[in-house]
Amino acid sequence: MHAAIAWIIVDPLAMRPTLMALVPGQRYISNAEPELGLGTLIRIEGRSVQVLFATAGVLRQYAAHSAPIARAEFRVGQKVMGKGISLVIERIADADGLLEYHGGGKKLNEAELDDTQAISRADERLVSGRVDRADRFDFRQEALLRRADALRSPAWGLESARIDLIPHQLRVAEIASSRQPLRILLADEVGLGKTIEAGMILARLLAGGRVGRVLVLLPESLVYQWFVELLRRFNLQFSLFDEERCESIETSDPGRNPFQDEQLVIASIGFLSGSEKRATQAIEAGWDLLIVDEAHHLAWSPEAASDEYALVETLAARTAGLILLTATPEQLGRSGHFARLRLLDPARYHDLSRYVAESDGYAALSEIAGKLHDGEALTDGDRGELVARLGEDPELGELLAGAMEAAARNRLLDALIDRHGTGRVMFRNRRAQVGGFPHRVAQLAVLDGSELDDAQRQHLLAEFHADLQASPPEIELAYASDPRLDWLLGLIERLGSDKLLLICRSQAKVLALEEILRTRSGVKVARFHEGMSLLQRDRNAAYFADKEGARLLLCSEIGSEGRNFQFAHHLVLWDLPLDPDLLEQRIGRLDRIGQKHDIMIHACAFTGTAQHALMRWYDLGLAAFRSSPSDGRELLKRYGERLVELAEQHAHGGEDPDAELDALIAESRATHEELSALVNAGRDRLLELASVRQTHADRLRRALADADGNLANDDFVLRLFEQFGVENEEHGPRTVVLDPEYLSTDGFPGLKDGPQMVTFDRVTALTREDLPLLRLDHPMVSGAIDLLLEGEHGNASFLVDDALPGRTALLECVFVLACVADRELNVERYLPPLPLRIVVDTRLLPRHDYRPSAESVKRSTERAIEYSRYRNLLSKLVKPMLAHAETLARERAQIEIGRALSSIETELGDEHARLVALARVNPAVRSEEVEAIEAQMEALHTAIPQAAPRLDAVRFICSADFLNLA
Repeated sequence: MHAAIAWIIVDPLAMRPTLMALVPGQRYISNAEPELGLGTLIRIEGRSVQVLFATAGVLRQYAAHSAPIARAEFRVGQKVMGKGISLVIERIADADGLLEYHGGGKKLNEAELDDTQAISRADERLVSGRVDRADRFDFRQEALLRRADALRSPAWGLESARIDLIPHQLRVAEIASSRQPLRILLADEVGLGKTIEAGMILARLLAGGRVGRVLVLLPESLVYQWFVELLRRFNLQFSLFDEERCESIETSDPGRNPFQDEQLVIASIGFLSGSEKRATQAIEAGWDLLIVDEAHHLAWSPEAASDEYALVETLAARTAGLILLTATPEQLGRSGHFARLRLLDPARYHDLSRYVAESDGYAALSEIAGKLHDGEALTDGDRGELVARLGEDPELGELLAGAMEAAARNRLLDALIDRHGTGRVMFRNRRAQVGGFPHRVAQLAVLDGSELDDAQRQHLLAEFHADLQASPPEIELAYASDPRLDWLLGLIERLGSDKLLLICRSQAKVLALEEILRTRSGVKVARFHEGMSLLQRDRNAAYFADKEGARLLLCSEIGSEGRNFQFAHHLVLWDLPLDPDLLEQRIGRLDRIGQKHDIMIHACAFTGTAQHALMRWYDLGLAAFRSSPSDGRELLKRYGERLVELAEQHAHGGEDPDAELDALIAESRATHEELSALVNAGRDRLLELASVRQTHADRLRRALADADGNLANDDFVLRLFEQFGVENEEHGPRTVVLDPEYLSTDGFPGLKDGPQMVTFDRVTALTREDLPLLRLDHPMVSGAIDLLLEGEHGNASFLVDDALPGRTALLECVFVLACVADRELNVERYLPPLPLRIVVDTRLLPRHDYRPSAESVKRSTERAIEYSRYRNLLSKLVKPMLAHAETLARERAQIEIGRALSSIETELGDEHARLVALARVNPAVRSEEVEAIEAQMEALHTAIPQAAPRLDAVRFICSADFLNLA
C-alpha cells in the first residue's frame, strides 16, 4: 500500500525536509507498516506528530522531520471508499488543507475514507516505462513470501534472540506467553534462567503486538544487568529512568508525565517507592505489562505492607499483564508465597487462612503425585484420596481400580496436574529435575599466614572492609607486594593453555591486577569492568572467547551479571563477596546448563585473615563451592553480622577466635541442613511436574531449531543487504563481515559505525556476544525488508521470455492479502501480509502455472528495450488484464481467509475447549481466561474475513515475436 509523498518538499538552501501545512484529519500511510491501513493525523505537538491507525488500534508518535509516513493522496481514476459509499475520482478539491474527492455526483472528504483502500503505483510505473530488472521483481516476491512465513512461525520475535535452546526455558516461554491475561510467577531455582524466561515471554508478546508499553521494576543492583540482558539477548532497547531523567523531560516539556515519553522502561523500585510524585506518575502512565524481579523482597503481612509492595500492588491492579520473578516458594514460607499470589489474582487469593487450608490439601496430592511419577506403590489411603479427587470421572475410576500400569499412572498424574491449585499461575523448575549441570570442584588454597608481615595483614584487612561496602571506597592496592600474587601466577602457569575467568569486587582491582600481570607474566589478558563502554566490554569478551585470544579475563563484579563464559571452566575468586547470592552469580557465569566440563573453583586465603574466615564459612558452613545453596540469603540474614565480627577478630588474632568461628560454622551448617530439609519437605511435586509434563508445548523449540537450520534464509539476508549496496565477506562458518562502504541509503538500519561482523550460527552468537545473530526478525533484517517493500524497488518490471511460444503476452501480478486489525490480536500469526501471485494472458485466462525461465531473467539485464515505443500498447492491455487479475486475487483471498479461520479453530478452539473443561475441576482457571480466548476468537473471526488483496507488484511478460509485433 503506497502513495506519493505529497507533504514533504525539499528546501534547496537548508538541504533538509520542510513541512507543508499539516492539518488534523489528513490521512497517511506507514511506509514501514502498510498493513495498518490509512492513519489519521490527530495531533501536532512541537516537532512531533501523532497518527492514529484506528482499525489496527495503534497510535504512533513520530518526529516530524523523519516520520516514515506518506500522505495518502489518491488520483483521478482511482476508486475510494468511505461512509458506506464508493466513487471513482473525477475531481479533487482542497478544503482547508483536507482533500475532497468528487465523482459520480458523490463527495468524500479524506477524513471520511475507510482505513482500507487499494493503493498502488506499480501499474502506473509499468505503463510509463519506469521499470526495474526482472530479478528485482523476483526478489521482491521472495521477500514477501519469506516475511509471511516468518511471521506465521511460533518463533517470531525469538529467532534472533541470543538464547540457547534449553527445553525447560522454551517450555515456560511457550506456555506462559499464550496465557490471557498473562499473570504469572516464575519461581525456578537459582541458575535456571528466570530472567531469560521473562525476556523470551516479553519478546514474543512485543513481536506479536500483544503488549506495547512495558515497565520493568528491579532492585537498583539489577537495573543495568536487565538493561544489558534485554538489549544483548533479545534486541530490545529499553530506557533507564531515574530522577535525573525525569527532571530532564519535565524541564523540556513542563506538565508532561515523564513515563509517557518511552514505551519500554526500566526503573529501580526503590526510586519509585521513595518518591510519591514519581510513583503517581508511573501509575498514571498506564502499562500493558509489568515485570518485577526479586519480588520476594516485597514485604507484606495481613497487618501491613511495605511501600514497595504497595506500589507493585497498585500497578498490578491497573495493568493487564504481570510477571513476578521470585525465590522458590519453599523459601518464602506460606505467608510470603501468598503475598506474591495475591498480586497476581487478588480475587482468588484474598484470605491467607483459606489459602493455607487449600495448600494442606494439595500437600497430600503432591506426595501421591511423587509416588505415581516414581513408580512407587500406593497405599489404601492414597487410593481413597484419589477417588475423592477424581471419582467424578468414570474413566479415571476404572484406572484406579486397575493394576496401575505405567500408562494408567501417567493418565492419573495428568489428571492431578490439571486440578492443581497454583499450576496455572506459577512455573517451578529445579536443578535436579532439569539436569545437565556440571559438578563443582573446589580448589581452595590455604596459605601460611605466619609468612605475612604486619603491613600485608593490614592491607588484607582494609581490602576486606572495603569489599563489604556497597560502593567500595578507594584504597591503595599494592599488588606488586601482595602475597596472593605468587599463588595466582603459579595457577596461571600450572593450567597451561586453559582459559581462566577471574572475578573480583571492583574496577580498581581489575586495573591493578592487569598492570601487575603485564609486568610479571606473559599471559594474554582481557578486562571487563563498569568503566568501559558496552562496545568495549563486548570486544574484550570476544577477545577472551577467541581460541587465540586472551587466556585470562579480569572482571569486576559486573562480570558476574548476565554474561555467558561457559566455554571456560576455571573460575578464580580473587576475593569473596559476603552475600551468598552474589557468590552464586559469580559461579553461575560458568556453572550453566550445557557446560561440558566440571567447574574448577580456585580461591586462596592466608590463615589468620578475615578472608580465610569467610572462605571457611562458605566451604564448611554452606558447601557453596560444591553446590548451589537455596537458603544463602536467609543464612546471611541470621549470621552475617556475627560472621563479619568473627572474621575481624580472626584477623586481629583475638582470644581463641578459631573456637568461636568453628562454632558459628557448625551452627550455620546445622541451620543449612535444617532449611534444606524443610525446603525439600515443602516441595510441591505437582507444581514441578506440571512444569515439565506439558509435552504439547514443544512447537517453539522445533520452530527455533528449524530456523537455525534454514541456510536458505542466510543467503536471502545477504542478497537483501546487497540490494542496498552492503557487501559481505566470509569470515568463518556462517559468519560474515558486512561492509556499508557503498550503502545506497541513509535509511538502512544499523551499520552506522562502519563494517560489522555478524553470524547466522547460534553457537557462535552465544560465544561471541558482540556478533548479532541474524534471522528475519532481527531489527537489521526486518528493517531492511521493510525498507525494500515500502519503496518501489522491483514493483514494476518488463520481461521478454524467449521460451514463450508465438505472440504471447502475460501480466504477472503480486497482490498482498493484508488484514487490518488491532495489533493485540496478533492476526499475522494466522494471516500475515500474504503475497498472492496471479498470472493472466491477453485472453484473460489464468496462467498461474507459468514461471519465467532462469535464462530469460538472466538475459533481461543485457537486453535493451525502448519502453516508450510500447507505452500505448501497455496502456491498452494492462488495464483489463489487471482488472481480471484483481478478480482472481479476490477469489484466491477467500481460500486463504478460509485457511486462516481453520487454523484459528484448530489452535485457539482446542485451547478454548481445554480451558472450559479445566474450569470445571480447577478453581485456578479464571473466568477471565475463558472469556479472553472467546473474545480473541470472535475478534479474529470478525477481522480476518475483512482482509482484502492490494496490488504490490506487476510484471509484463511477452515473447520476442510479440515484442516485434508491437
